[in-house]
Amino acid sequence: MSTKFDGGHDTRYRRVSRRTPVLLLTLCAAVATLTVYACNFYLVTSSRDAPARLQHIPFNAQAILQQCASIKAVPGPKPDFHLRAKSDRFEEGTRPTLIKNAHILTGARNGTETVVGDVLLSGGVVRGIGDLPDYVLDELTDLVTIEAEGAWVTPGLIDLHSHVGLLSSPATTGAFDVNSLHGPILPWLRSIDAFNTHDDAFQLAIAGGVTSAQVLPGSGNAIGGQAFMFKLRKTADRSPSSMVIEPPHTLNGSQPDPDAPLRWRHMKQACGENLSKYGTRMDTLWAFRSAYNEARKVKSLQDNFCMKAENGMWDEIHGQEFPESLKWEMLVDVLRGRVKVSNHCYEEVDLDDIVRLTNEFEFPIASFHHASEAWLVPDVLKRAWGGTPTISLFATVGRMKREAYRASPFAPRILADNDIPVSDHPIINSRYLMHEAQQAHHFGLPPHLALASVTSTPARAAGLLHRIGLLREGSDADVVLWDSHPLHLGATPQQVWIDGIPQLSPSTAPSQKKGSFFEQPPRVPNYDAERKEAWDMEGLPDLSAKEVKRGKVVLKNVESVWIRTEEGVRERWAAQPGKHLGAVVFVRGTVACIGEEGWCLTSTANDSSESEADGGNMGPEDIEIDLQGGSVGPGLMTFGSPIGIEEIPQEGSTGDGPLVDAFRGNAPSILNDVGGLTRAVDALQFGTRDALIAHRAGVTYATSSLGKYTIFSGPQQIIAGLATTFRTGAAHALEAGAVVKPVTALRMYIGRPSPWLTVTPIVSVSTQIAGLRRLLLNGVSDDQETGRWFKKAADGSIPLIIEVNNADIMATLLQLKKEIEDLRGVRMNMVFSGATEAHLLANEIARARVGVILHPARPFPATWDNHRILAGPPLTNETAVGTLFKAGVTVALGITDSWEVVATGWNAGWATLESNGLVDKYRRYDLVTANLEKLLGVQGYFGGEGELVIYQGGDAFNLSSKVVGIAAPKNGLVELF
Repeated sequence: MSTKFDGGHDTRYRRVSRRTPVLLLTLCAAVATLTVYACNFYLVTSSRDAPARLQHIPFNAQAILQQCASIKAVPGPKPDFHLRAKSDRFEEGTRPTLIKNAHILTGARNGTETVVGDVLLSGGVVRGIGDLPDYVLDELTDLVTIEAEGAWVTPGLIDLHSHVGLLSSPATTGAFDVNSLHGPILPWLRSIDAFNTHDDAFQLAIAGGVTSAQVLPGSGNAIGGQAFMFKLRKTADRSPSSMVIEPPHTLNGSQPDPDAPLRWRHMKQACGENLSKYGTRMDTLWAFRSAYNEARKVKSLQDNFCMKAENGMWDEIHGQEFPESLKWEMLVDVLRGRVKVSNHCYEEVDLDDIVRLTNEFEFPIASFHHASEAWLVPDVLKRAWGGTPTISLFATVGRMKREAYRASPFAPRILADNDIPVSDHPIINSRYLMHEAQQAHHFGLPPHLALASVTSTPARAAGLLHRIGLLREGSDADVVLWDSHPLHLGATPQQVWIDGIPQLSPSTAPSQKKGSFFEQPPRVPNYDAERKEAWDMEGLPDLSAKEVKRGKVVLKNVESVWIRTEEGVRERWAAQPGKHLGAVVFVRGTVACIGEEGWCLTSTANDSSESEADGGNMGPEDIEIDLQGGSVGPGLMTFGSPIGIEEIPQEGSTGDGPLVDAFRGNAPSILNDVGGLTRAVDALQFGTRDALIAHRAGVTYATSSLGKYTIFSGPQQIIAGLATTFRTGAAHALEAGAVVKPVTALRMYIGRPSPWLTVTPIVSVSTQIAGLRRLLLNGVSDDQETGRWFKKAADGSIPLIIEVNNADIMATLLQLKKEIEDLRGVRMNMVFSGATEAHLLANEIARARVGVILHPARPFPATWDNHRILAGPPLTNETAVGTLFKAGVTVALGITDSWEVVATGWNAGWATLESNGLVDKYRRYDLVTANLEKLLGVQGYFGGEGELVIYQGGDAFNLSSKVVGIAAPKNGLVELF
């Protein structure tokens, strides 16, 4: 029986007929194979006299040659990159934007180019700058137009040293992906593999104008792993991979596309103290050399393999594969010059070590980070193999550990004077990257280089200047529109575009600051003499007064004079608009006259300038100082840090030592005190560099306690002892007026534990509150120190300062305060310090008559206890300072770390600018003088007007001024710096 199919053909016939093409194909394949095998030889002559011999060419010869060619490729964009009309990062639906009538700091010509005109963003790129022809705009649809009204525009800022996404905010135990514990050499690790896209810090950084960041592994390993350059906006894809600016071709294990340009890779190295868990500096350098030697072996095998392939010596590599090592491939690329290496390195010895390493293994370093002593060894840096690295610095951070002890705010200028590129970066909070540039400018870095330090310089160091860091046609559309010149204190973005996409809500954008003062770069002081002395003294200049005048000191061209009064700080005199500036005359450190110059000089002409010294009469010459529109004001005050308690915070041998914590263990029996309460005055150190730097910055008084807090370890103890107030410029404790008040306040820390707590055991919040309740209710006899001072705190005779950030814990403490007051019939003097979430309870805090010392001055959601921040402009219209002022809270500003003290006046000035008028010129002084003195109970302890600070070129609250002297009426002298 036959079966019909397709027109009646027999299926058996079809099966037979289909064999013919199969047989033909098989025969052809066999013939082709024999042909190829027979022909896959050619004559090779290894030398002129050697006989010719046949070489077998492998089937994948072309692939081998292609791979060998790829290892010689040099990273960089195509020559026509800037002709592109659309970015590879463009997101569909993004409308073109025209920013009209702006002052544009393009970053070109070494940062000096300024263009007045328009900026056109389209297709995710900059399409035009300056005077744009109509036909360019006519071809665009759905164009958004922004009227800049002359405001300043810059490229998006670039943070070259960031751990955003790895050290996520708020910090939690499960989101610390910075350092690995698996050895010193880990080039195979990749920061992208731990990048947390939910980090709260992204939006905060964008609010500061930061659009891109190099996300680095930590500095706990000699080679911590591979870094990546990210845009900070979340993409529609929402993945870490989509945020990488130019993903390297190796990201997914693929080979480079021969038709596409090779992209830069990035890697983190470190040296110095951070690697001590793996041994000494000698161990570290051996680890480096051993690793690079292994990579060099792999590179040599690759080069040898390719030499033979390219010269047709196929038999010598017959059966071999291209030599590769997944473990060492990153370091092989470093040796091939295809990796931008960022190196954490502080001291001269470490910098010299790495420079020698680069010459031994012949690879370049793109940038040294932190590098607090780089400014001392410019010639060493220039000996680095492949060219001088960029130096990425903190502007004023220093002295927190021995490596940073010789840090100097003059470092950026000295490096720039030596033709070494400088980049700025903050510690953790990228939002204030521009403030690093502002401070560098204040201490002498020219304005074009200060702006370049956060735009083009880091972009060049990362190999991405073709995309970011400059505004030019074809570059990525990362743009910031500022409310004032970006080098002014408090400069804030009105809008930020990343890939042409606006990132900020117009409803919270600050309005443009008007007036010529904000429209031009700030005038900054001259620090030439100080810079030279810092250089001559290798980073440890003498910080004491250069002259001490006990006679007459005449200040000319004075803009204003402020003094302490019983009602707070008040303006004693101010020059009238359009009138001549005034004069101030000091005689033996006391104000003898304030007013018009002629009148003051006449009225004090007969004042004696003699003083007794060394047993005899002396008549020093009078001195005149031109303040150039400067100011005289009361010495500022600081609270919150352990300034004066330690010389180097991370060097235990320079501090007070470990403290007793009665919540975690029994106090030594010799104390006969259950709480082990201690007094900070007993551990005071005078003449510490932070204290003297504070004094020279006009911060003449400090209140310190023995308590310490860091994001990584939390508080050392819950009961932080008895704080003390002292004069920062005093030489020793026995000097008159050195200790202002031996016991100022009782201080405690209450909060949830740090996610990386190093002090154990953990004490619950409820236990902390229960302990505080018992102590305030006479739980301990007042014949013990603890009982005595907690009784004083309960009856209000001494302030109880509680370091607390969380609003819920504050609410509990307010209830506890009421409970104690009702039971004992007293009025407590409770103060919240830190207080990041205090704005959530502003009215309740005011009703409870609790004061607030905010620190840091500008909030950051570091941990869960303070994650509900009031961010301020441009993210919120309100600030914490303004909200507390509006509610009637007595509010002041403090600091967390001693190195921050130099910014005390700037913090108050910044708070004023952000407050929408709630903080006026009187209250800005109160933030760092009268209110702080009131909360700490030291009003009237300074003697009359207290010390007066002499500012040249401005006042305490802007970047234009410089402290040139301090008048100390109590000591009858004027110190001149």
